[in-house]
Formats: sequence, structure tokens, C-alpha cells
Amino acid sequence: MKNKLSFLSIPYVIWMALFTVAPIVMVVVYAFTGDAGGFTMENFAEMGSYAKVFTRSFGLSAIATVICLLIGYPAAYFMAGKDFSKNKSLALLILLPMWMNFLLRTYAWMSLLERNGLINKFFAMFGMGPFNMINTNGAVILGMVYNYLPFMILPLYSTMVKIDHSLIEAAQDLGGNLYNVLTKVLIPLSIPGITTGITMVFVPACSTFVISKMLGGDSAFMIGDLIDMQFLGNSYNPHLGSAMSLVLMVLVLLCMSVTNGFADDDSEGLL
Repeated sequence: MKNKLSFLSIPYVIWMALFTVAPIVMVVVYAFTGDAGGFTMENFAEMGSYAKVFTRSFGLSAIATVICLLIGYPAAYFMAGKDFSKNKSLALLILLPMWMNFLLRTYAWMSLLERNGLINKFFAMFGMGPFNMINTNGAVILGMVYNYLPFMILPLYSTMVKIDHSLIEAAQDLGGNLYNVLTKVLIPLSIPGITTGITMVFVPACSTFVISKMLGGDSAFMIGDLIDMQFLGNSYNPHLGSAMSLVLMVLVLLCMSVTNGFADDDSEGLL
């Protein structure tokens, strides 16, 4: 039986080798080689001139992640407190935008935020505007929050729905106010959902290039745009693009390990 199960895992191993391991190996090889094919560290040294792009990318991604958490946490708690039939309807409303193409959703925000868009036309009815909302950092953050908010709500909801509400009631019976119940009971019990949500929002936000290119323009140039330019743009340099991809991968893995470390520490504290 064990040999049969091992045999069934062969397609998975082949798939992982072709579409996961092989691309990573190619990125590593390109990152540490030059046009002549020899070993070099110049690709990483050249990245120093793009420090502002990295800083902007992580800053905007962090802001979008915090906003998603502030919006998603109350929404997930509200969903967890409803009965099953209402839960299905609320979950459907959250998942509905995800069924639409990612590019179309971003295009929709372009038409809303541009100077002749619907939002500026609404303000014009009251003699206000037009406001410059497109091609700004705020527009990029808005696009990130809109596209990645479901990735924050769903893991939070899946964690909160398992919390025994008798613990919250017991804390309230013992005289705990809203702040104490939230910080001493609810948040510690929902740490796994929080860390998962942060990871699922922050990681794709760091590497996005569609949102920043369409809503931010040149004023919100991010790491994803920079890597895309190295492979598909006029400044074609796959070695530099691979080095950037490798550094971004390492930074993302470090962020994930930090968030998982916080989750493990809080879990041990509860035990």
C-alpha cells in the first residue's frame, strides 16, 4: 500500500520539479551571472541605486496591509457572529469581486479616479474639484486594499468562527470592558488568522506591478514594475531582474518567518 501511495506522488514531484524548483534555480543562476556567463555580484551591487523603489514598495504594502487589517478584523468578527445562512451570503459578497478578472477590476478604478471619472463628476455637482486622484500613492494603496481585502477577511473569519464565544461572555461577566475583552481574549485567540492574513496581503502587494502601473504611473514605481521592466521593458537585463527577484523573495520569506514567529509565541503563551 505504501509503495502504491509513493507511486501516486510521482506526478506531483515532477510538477514541483518543473514549475517550482526549476524556475527558482534559473533565477538564482541568472542573478549570480553576467552577460558573459561568469560569476559576478555586480547585479546585486547595481540594486543600490533602486533603494528608494524598494522602500516605497514595502512602505505602500505595509500601509495597505494595515488598512486591510483594520477593515477586515471587524468584518470577520461580524461574519463570525451571524448564523450559517447569513454567513454564506456575506462570504459570497466578499468573494464576488474575486470572480472578476484582476485587470478589469483595476481598470474600473482607473475610470473612477481619473479627472473626468465618476468620482470627480460627483464632486463637480457640488462645485468641487476636479481632484487629482489617479497616478498617486493613495490610488495605489486603494487598489491594493480593494483587490487584497478578501485575503485578509477570509483567514480571519475561519479563525474567529472557531473561537468559543463563552470565553468572551465569561470575560464580560468578570467585568472586562470592550478594550480588555479585545486585547486579552479576542486578539490572542485570533493571532493565527491575523498572521495568515498579513502574509497573504503583504506578499502579493510587494510584488504587484499591475496596480502600481495602472493607478500609480511613474509617481508610484514599485519593485514589480522594476522587475517587469528588466524582462519586458526597454532596459532589458534579465540578470539584474533575477537579482531583484531573488532579493524580494528572501525579504518576503523573512517577513513570513517573523509573522509566523509572532504566531508561535502567542500560541505558546495561551497554552
